[in-house]
Amino acid sequence: MQRTYTIHVLSDSLGETGETVARAASAQFDSDAFRIERLPKVSTAEELRIITKAHCGQDCIFFYTFVNEELRTEMGKLALKGVNAVDLLGPAVDVLRHASGFAPAGEAGAIRRTDQDYFDRIEAMEFAVRHDDGRNTEGLQQADIVLVGVSRTSKTPLSMYLAFKGFRVANVPLAPGVAAPHELFELDPRRVFGLITSAEMLMEIRTARMAELGGWVPGYAEREAIERELEEARAVMRRIGCLVVRTEDRAIEETAREITAHIQGYSEKD
Repeated sequence: MQRTYTIHVLSDSLGETGETVARAASAQFDSDAFRIERLPKVSTAEELRIITKAHCGQDCIFFYTFVNEELRTEMGKLALKGVNAVDLLGPAVDVLRHASGFAPAGEAGAIRRTDQDYFDRIEAMEFAVRHDDGRNTEGLQQADIVLVGVSRTSKTPLSMYLAFKGFRVANVPLAPGVAAPHELFELDPRRVFGLITSAEMLMEIRTARMAELGGWVPGYAEREAIERELEEARAVMRRIGCLVVRTEDRAIEETAREITAHIQGYSEKD
């Protein structure tokens, strides 16, 4: 039977960053090869020595994200004595310090500090919820990004992801036989993005969706109807003059990167 090793994540804050890296690293191995234990809020070198001694059995592994220099130094000493330890944060901070000449704050948990960016993200999330699925189209002019597309082209999840990044996003469905809201054609087309996927992908997604709901909508998952629907949507996108973005076989993050690159590109030109 394969032995399971424990990765002990040490931090003078909550250890969230260390746990994320530990999960990413351990994902390269068998799922039961490693387990992760978070040991947060370490505050003194003495406490650190006690913790490592208590947990350090055979083949002990430590990932640490200390911003406190005393704790980093102490962990470095323990590593020299044979403790398997990886400094996840220190080298990155050192590179930034040497390259810029700036002095780091040494503040544990600074990444979670409440600031204007936090409030901007909350406002953006609220905006995306108010303008999801074609609601409140009179407010489209206030959006940084407007997504349009037929049903099941990832408009809502992409809206929420972009909102978390601080963009005010609205999304508008393009339904067969239903006129697109006139507000769409009054927007700067550089802020509008048409989401398109293949007919095959839509058939698969919509069929699964109907099976999940236990119902059937005529034409919703039929290839001929879907192809007509996509062609109608493309015609609307051509009228708007917006960029068309394909979403099939792409992660939300990938599509978001393409959209934000265009937004930032034209913002810099303006």
